[in-house]
Amino acid sequence: MKTALITGITGQDGAYLAQLLLGKGYHVCGLLPRRSTSDVNLSRLEWLGIAGDVELIDGDLQDLSSLIRIMQDKKPDEVYNLGAQSFVKTSWDQPLLTGQVTGMGAANMLEAIRLIKPEARFYQASTSEMYGLIQEPKQSETTPFYPRSPYAAAKLYAHWMTVNYRESFDMYACSGILFNHESPLRGLEFVTRKVTDGVARIKLGLEQELRLGNIDAKRDWGHARDYVKAMWLMLQQDQADDFVIATGRTTTVRDMCRIAFEAADLNMDDHLVIDPSFFRPAEVDVLLGNPAKAEEKLGWTPEVTLEEMIQEMLQADLARLQR
Repeated sequence: MKTALITGITGQDGAYLAQLLLGKGYHVCGLLPRRSTSDVNLSRLEWLGIAGDVELIDGDLQDLSSLIRIMQDKKPDEVYNLGAQSFVKTSWDQPLLTGQVTGMGAANMLEAIRLIKPEARFYQASTSEMYGLIQEPKQSETTPFYPRSPYAAAKLYAHWMTVNYRESFDMYACSGILFNHESPLRGLEFVTRKVTDGVARIKLGLEQELRLGNIDAKRDWGHARDYVKAMWLMLQQDQADDFVIATGRTTTVRDMCRIAFEAADLNMDDHLVIDPSFFRPAEVDVLLGNPAKAEEKLGWTPEVTLEEMIQEMLQADLARLQR
């Protein structure tokens, strides 16, 4: 039985990845940063019905000693570093914390692996936000980066540290440059879930309006269930490499909202309000991924369409609110 360690296991991707690995017969351990009992939120694992099937271990990406201890105790075959301060807007308010957790946290994990079990395979959750002010219309593994937020800058440090450890120490360390991926498990602070939750509230008569910022921003959206499969596939290859994971389709926030309102039989123009307070200090206007390398080398293609994903998220939010 293989053992996998997942940081960020209580988040959207961590929960779906844990479910996938359990289905493949792994023993799954999850890093659980704990500062008080209120920090422990297992709702996503419980929603998937797997909370009792994973082993949760106290530890923190900011604490190298805890990572060393966990590597010594569990000796995982695969490590998936999904833990981060992952909300872009918050990264302007907490830039140093974001750098420490999202950036240095990855370096701490790499160093713990190098010291204790260098043969373990490592996955770093990189992000399309690193492209920022895009240098090519369609972004691939060779497109130059131009981060536009403290979050993206921290992720870029973690990304290049992963490359550096791979090249310097011959470690199996790879990064998945994942474009936006969503699901019913996405947090309410992210725009897709804010939209489906808001539309569900309007449909049920609990609210009258949905307030958003820049709805002309374009994103490449996929489903988290599809994307965690790509993470696992990356660690099953003969050689470590970095891959863009995307659908190759870009959609405005405006059109994504229209899909959600139409799915609820509502007129978007009757309820959508633009609120300037939600605009970012530096906006990323367009993201569009080129997944050709992942399709060729990993045999990976997305299965869930944006329309299917929004419908699933809307139905899940309606069911939550009705409960």
